[in-house]
Amino acid sequence: MPDLPLVTVLVAIGVGVIFLVFLVALIAKFYRQVDQGKALIVNTMGKEPIVTFTGRTVVPVINRAEVMDISVKTIEIARTGKDGLICADNIRADIKVTFFVRVNKTVEDVLKVAQTIGCVRASDPETLETLFSAKFSEALKTVGKRLDFEELYTKRHEFKDQILTVIGQDLNGYVLDDCAIDYLEQTPLSNLDPHNILDAHGIRKITQITAEQNILTNDLRREEEKKIKKKNTETAEATMELDRQQADAAYKQQREIASVKAREEAEAARIIAEERKKAELARIKVDEELGVNEENKRRQIEVAVKNRERVVLVEQERVVKDQQLEAIGRERETELKRIEKEKALEVQKKEIADVIRGRVAVDKTVAEEEERIKDLRVLAAARRAKDAKIIEAEAQAEQELVKQIKAAQAGEESAKFEAKQRLLLADADLEASDRVARAKMRMAEGTQAEAAAPGLAEVKVKEADAAAIEKLGGAEARVLLQKMESEARGRESQGLAEVKVREAQAAATEKTGNAEANARRQMLLAEAAGKEADAAATEKMATAKAAEIRESLLGEAAGLTEKAEAMKHLDDATRAHEEYRLRLDRQMQVALAQISARKDIAHAQAEVMSAAMGTAKINIVGGDGQFFDRFVHAVSLGQALDGVVDNSDTARKLVGGYLDGSESFTDDMKAILSRPAIDTEALKNLSVTAILTQLLGAAGEGERGKLQALVARAKELGL
Repeated sequence: MPDLPLVTVLVAIGVGVIFLVFLVALIAKFYRQVDQGKALIVNTMGKEPIVTFTGRTVVPVINRAEVMDISVKTIEIARTGKDGLICADNIRADIKVTFFVRVNKTVEDVLKVAQTIGCVRASDPETLETLFSAKFSEALKTVGKRLDFEELYTKRHEFKDQILTVIGQDLNGYVLDDCAIDYLEQTPLSNLDPHNILDAHGIRKITQITAEQNILTNDLRREEEKKIKKKNTETAEATMELDRQQADAAYKQQREIASVKAREEAEAARIIAEERKKAELARIKVDEELGVNEENKRRQIEVAVKNRERVVLVEQERVVKDQQLEAIGRERETELKRIEKEKALEVQKKEIADVIRGRVAVDKTVAEEEERIKDLRVLAAARRAKDAKIIEAEAQAEQELVKQIKAAQAGEESAKFEAKQRLLLADADLEASDRVARAKMRMAEGTQAEAAAPGLAEVKVKEADAAAIEKLGGAEARVLLQKMESEARGRESQGLAEVKVREAQAAATEKTGNAEANARRQMLLAEAAGKEADAAATEKMATAKAAEIRESLLGEAAGLTEKAEAMKHLDDATRAHEEYRLRLDRQMQVALAQISARKDIAHAQAEVMSAAMGTAKINIVGGDGQFFDRFVHAVSLGQALDGVVDNSDTARKLVGGYLDGSESFTDDMKAILSRPAIDTEALKNLSVTAILTQLLGAAGEGERGKLQALVARAKELGL
């Protein structure tokens, strides 16, 4: 090699490379790969072709290659109508089965198929159907005859396995991988031949089974309808019960709402009434205060007017008094002589007047004190009576108010209890009606169950009757339920209305009682205020009068003091004159007191005479107007006699026998006048005293005392 040139070596290497590349390309050109599911059969120069499933070099001219499809092919076998598959129970079935066939993937089986059928026809569906349809149909018939139609239908897997078992694996190079039952149904009766024995048995079997199944289906349907209807009935009952419970709950809720609403409204009305009462009392109090202030203002104005009038009257009386004093002063001069004549009598009168004045002063003081005490007692009694009446009125008003409120509350509770009682009765009636309806429904069901025994037709009739009775009972129950609910609602509404009416009556009674109590209270307050005003006015008048008297006495005392001081500075003549004027004034006051006393005495005597002569029978004789003077004179004479008899012990002794009835003045006069010492002429010319004197001279010792008393009395009377 070392002797070869380098170029030669390179050429040799290049040629070798080119050869290798050519060889590789040649091999790649003649190499045939085999797809999956196919087999390559190469005929060589040997005895047996070569089968490959991957690939091989095929040399043209020398080798011949054929490709065989060994993938799975389907063969569909269908038997329908008159050619349907006959089962063990001679029922014909329409069936469609698909068989999955392929060439077994072995060299021997491939060569066997290739040699017997050819590579091209090995995978042709028609060729396959031609080759295997008879075998597969026979297998179907064989296996189908082993199973009834129902088993064939329900045991498809077993049916398939038996088919595969019957067909087996010996298929001349083919392999049955699997089969599938694509369609399996009973052959319609119209496609069966009644003259065929097997079809006749199948028709009878089908008719028997379908009839039984129809009956069973009908029973199941009836049972289904029965259960559905029963379930519907139970559901309806449950729904009605739920509706009833819902309605009951709703009514109870409405009743509770109405009760709460009525209670809240009553509470609100009570609060409104109380607030109105407070406002009304405040307004009345304000009006009362305004009225009291107005009355006080008016009373003060009237008191001021009265004071002014009183002051004017006092001034007028003072002026009149001064005028009268002046008149008396003027008359004093004219009456001086007459006073001097009656000086001795006046001295006695003066003493009597002093005594009377003292007594009058004492009586006046006592009367004033008694009047003050009476005023205080009357005021205290009026105040106590006012307080007692106010307290009594308030107590009565509060008592009436409490009675009315309690009566209203009792009425309200009674109405609520009555409403609750009615609701409970209505619920009880409703429950009873519901139970009666249920009992009727149960009775209807029992009647239906009893009537169901004789037969299906009768059962159906009874079912219809029971359904009708049930519907009727349900309708009656619903009607009764609605009626009871309506009655319950009506009673509830009536009870609520009665409660409202009673509440309104109680409120009206309460308002009336409050108004009467307020009116009575206002009347009593007005009376008390009037009495207080009167008492205050009386107190003020008394205070003013006391102040006036006090001022008058103070003024008089001051005047007397000043007068005494002034008199100290007077001379004797002036003092004598002043003393004389004082005596004259005192005498005038005494005379006025005597006149007043006589006036009172005359007034009392007139009242006594009026009482005494009111029932006396008096005959009026004469019409010249002297009757009254004679009557007065006679009465004066009688009173004088009564005064003498009452005030003289001697006269009482003389005429005591005549006064007590032990002696008779008429009999004595008759006995005296019947004496012969006094004749008619003497009686006519003598006075009573002279007659009695003459009779005294002729009287005995027993009659002398009486005649002396008569003479003394006749002298006193001027007879």
